[in-house]
Amino acid sequence: MATWSDFEREERAFAARVRALFDARKHKTIATLRADGSPRISGIEVEFADGELSFGSMPGARKGADLARDPRFALHSPSVDPPEGDPSGWTGEAKVAGRVVLVGGLEGEADGQLFRADIDEVVLTKLTDAGDRLLIEVWRPGAPFRRIERD
Repeated sequence: MATWSDFEREERAFAARVRALFDARKHKTIATLRADGSPRISGIEVEFADGELSFGSMPGARKGADLARDPRFALHSPSVDPPEGDPSGWTGEAKVAGRVVLVGGLEGEADGQLFRADIDEVVLTKLTDAGDRLLIEVWRPGAPFRRIERD
């Protein structure tokens, strides 16, 4: 497991590209696991601060209950379509997966739970510069950075 700052330290340029995709729009998507093990998809907002990736859950929200019971999550950046006629201009999609740690209660305007992400994997998917192949870039703690091209 790694923190966001661990990831930034190891792969600064890649981390900057991933963060730019997450920062491009306010709403992201998170997958959690229901009590029966089936997936749940929810909208969420995230924050990058003090070297951590964190997010909250309102009181009584199912995603907070899911995460309290099973800390595994997958977070997806906002999606945008490729520019018309310029597929290589597509900025791509970023994903972060791992486990959360309950930090405590949210303070401020809204009550709820605050979670910090411990990261297992960061993935950025986009097209190659030629726009003819899928490029998947993968970072995992303790493993070499990988670039995979697929037809």
